[in-house]
Amino acid sequence: MDNKKLIAGFGYQEGRISSWDGKRTYTQAAPQMAKHCCDNGADEILIYDWSVTDDDHEAAIAVIKEVCREADAPVIAGGRVKRMEDVKKYLYAGASAVFLDMSKEENVDMIKEASDRFGKEKIYAYLPTDAYLDHVKDYKAAGASVMLLNTAGSVPSLLEMASISDSEAPFLFFLQAKDDAKDTAESLKNAFGCGNICGAVLTFTEDAMDTSMTIKQSLKAAGISVDTFESSVDWKDFKLNSDGLIPVIVQDYKTNEVLMLAYMNEEAFNNTLATGRMTYFSRSRQAQWVKGETSGHFQYVKSLKIDCDNDTLLATVKQIGAACHTGNRSCFYTTLAEKEYKETNPLKVFEDVFNVILDRKKHPKEGSYTNYLFDKGIDKILKKVGEEATEIVIAAKNPDPEEVKYEISDFLYHMMVLMAEKGVTWEEITEELANR
Repeated sequence: MDNKKLIAGFGYQEGRISSWDGKRTYTQAAPQMAKHCCDNGADEILIYDWSVTDDDHEAAIAVIKEVCREADAPVIAGGRVKRMEDVKKYLYAGASAVFLDMSKEENVDMIKEASDRFGKEKIYAYLPTDAYLDHVKDYKAAGASVMLLNTAGSVPSLLEMASISDSEAPFLFFLQAKDDAKDTAESLKNAFGCGNICGAVLTFTEDAMDTSMTIKQSLKAAGISVDTFESSVDWKDFKLNSDGLIPVIVQDYKTNEVLMLAYMNEEAFNNTLATGRMTYFSRSRQAQWVKGETSGHFQYVKSLKIDCDNDTLLATVKQIGAACHTGNRSCFYTTLAEKEYKETNPLKVFEDVFNVILDRKKHPKEGSYTNYLFDKGIDKILKKVGEEATEIVIAAKNPDPEEVKYEISDFLYHMMVLMAEKGVTWEEITEELANR
C-alpha cells in the first residue's frame, strides 16, 4: 500500500505569501515556511501561483526557485499556465510536477503536449470544483498523472469520494488544517480510506506548521499508511552500556561532518522516531532532552543506522545552527594532533577551489589570473569556458587520458569563475542534479 502524503500548500500573489486559497496571509517568507514544514514531516510542498501580470509571474517563479532550493522535499507548482513556456518555467525553477487548471480550455488541450514533452509524472490536472469529476478519465487519457480536487478546504463528500473511486486516477484534495493535529488527523481518516486518494494539500496556520509528524502518528495509529520513521531493529536487540543507554554519533547529512556524540534510552529513541527530531538522554541531568528545544538548534532526522555489533547508532541529521553548546558547528573543533594530507574528497576540493575564487572576487590580488578574468568581464569568461570545452573535445581524441584530465581540470576552473560571476553555488548545482 502506498503511503498517503501530507502536502503543505501555499499561494503567491503580488509579493504576498498566503494559503493556497489566498484566504490567509503569512508573515514569514515562503522558503523559510516550506523548509520548516518539510523539516517537521511534510512530504511535499505545493505553491499556487495566483499572479496576474507577467512581472508578478516572474516574481512567483523566483519564489518557487527559492523554495525548491530550501525545501528537502518535492515541490508542486502551477496556477498561471497560459502557454507551454510557463510549464517549462515551473519545472526549470525546480518543481517536480506542474498542475494545469482545467477550467481554462487551453490548459485541457495543453495536457497532452506537456505530458509528451516533460513526462506524464510531471503533469497534474487541477479541478476547481467537483463538476470537473465527470471529465477525469479524459484528463488521465490526455496525460495527467494526478488530479488535484478543490473541495473548498473541506473533506470530500461521500458523493465526491464515490466519483473518485470510479475514476481510476490518483487524487489529492485540499484541506484547511486545524491547529489541533489530532483534529486534522480525524478529518483525514475517512477520506484516506478511499484508495484513489493519495494525499491531502493542507493549509496550516503559522503556529501549526510543525504538526505533520503528529498528524502522521495519529493516522498511523488508525492503520493508515504514512511516511514515518520505523526502526528495522527492535530496541530489545540493541546492546546497551551499563546505564541502559546506547551512544549516538551524529553527522551532517550533506557534508558527513561529525557534529557530536550523545546517548539515548528507549524513551528518547522512540520519541526520535515519532517526532523526527533528535531526542537524547542527559546523563548529567538524568532526563530526556530534545536537541534545540531551548536554543532552536534542532536536529531533524535524515537517517538512523546501527553498527555491526548493535551497540552504537549513527544519525545523519539536518542541523539547524550550531551542534555544540559553545556555539561551534561541531563539538569536535579542538585538534589534538594532525598530519598534513592532500584533500581528495571531490566536493570538498570543488568547494575549496570555489571559495578561493570567491575570495579573489571579494579581495582582488595583484597579478591574479582569476582577477584578470573578473576585470575583463563576462564575455572574456565565456570565451575561456568555450575554449576550454573545445580543448576537452580535442584531448579526448588522444588515446592518452592524462591530457583529458588536464583539460577537464582547466575547464572546471573556468566554469567555477563563471559560477562566481553569475552567483551560482556548488550546492545549487548538486541540488539541481539531485532533482533530476
